[in-house]
Amino acid sequence: MTDYEPKIIAFLCNWCSYVAADAAGVSRFQQAANVRVIRVFCSGMVDPSYVLKAFSSGADAVLVAGCHPGDCHYISGNMKALRRSFLLANLLKEMGVDEGRFRLEWIAASESPRYAEVINEMSESVRQLGPMH
Repeated sequence: MTDYEPKIIAFLCNWCSYVAADAAGVSRFQQAANVRVIRVFCSGMVDPSYVLKAFSSGADAVLVAGCHPGDCHYISGNMKALRRSFLLANLLKEMGVDEGRFRLEWIAASESPRYAEVINEMSESVRQLGPMH
């Protein structure tokens, strides 16, 4: 099982988290390479069906990352994402998906080290859980 690399899908807000991810790459921060980024305009635009589709398509984990509360480019989109995350976490739990496989994080554009830290931490914790299917 040492060869197992989890497949992580990351839905990143265009204005904050995506900028942090880009800066983490440009700055050459050490980070797991098993993440596929999907750029969305706002974390609030990530419909729960997108997360379910990611899991049903073979993802081992899903990250939704957006601007910190109070800093949303669209005023309150991240609060919409937060409300949805509670419902989604409950639904995933009922479906038998371990709670460590879904995360909502606030990552500002200036927090590229934090982005790398979240990705590495998530990758390692999912690696410990093993493959989804």
